[in-house]
Amino acid sequence: MDTQLEEMRQQLTTLKQKLNEQEIVNERLMRNSMKNTVNTINRRYYIIMILAVLMVPYGYWVFVKMTHFSVAFWIASSIFMLVCGAATFYNSRKISDPGLMSHSLVEARRKVASAKKFDANWQLIGTPLVILWLGWFFYEVYQQDNDMFANGLFWGGCFGGVIGAVIGIMVHLKTQRQYQAIIDQIEDLTSGAE
Repeated sequence: MDTQLEEMRQQLTTLKQKLNEQEIVNERLMRNSMKNTVNTINRRYYIIMILAVLMVPYGYWVFVKMTHFSVAFWIASSIFMLVCGAATFYNSRKISDPGLMSHSLVEARRKVASAKKFDANWQLIGTPLVILWLGWFFYEVYQQDNDMFANGLFWGGCFGGVIGAVIGIMVHLKTQRQYQAIIDQIEDLTSGAE
């Protein structure tokens, strides 16, 4: 009887060790998955920051040289693009730490949740600003030609505005989903640790 009991204890100890090893592997896999998702968001942010900076000289060429819009419109557009780039840079710094997912998960969750909230709030600020910018754009088109609807710039602006809005909303929603997935994974890991 004692040998059977001892044998059962050894089997139980072996089972516990295997479960602990499996838990460690699962946690490592989840941390790698979260790290990859954060890297994807950061890559997207870097592309946005580069485009924001490149839009300054490109905007001058398109708005001032080609279409003869006012210099004030180009300056305002450039400031708007640089502010967007700066806001993106600010938010990317919250999650750009390479060791974000290897240290405290509580701290990682706080940073990711803060970045998610900033991204959502920035959308609420950016959308009205884009609408104002489009209004000014159409005013500049009107200044070029009183028959706005015959002007290719008007229709190009409408088409570009719709396409830009669709892409912007899709990118925003995807980023929000990725942030939420990271937060959910962290909560799964931390609740399992308790």
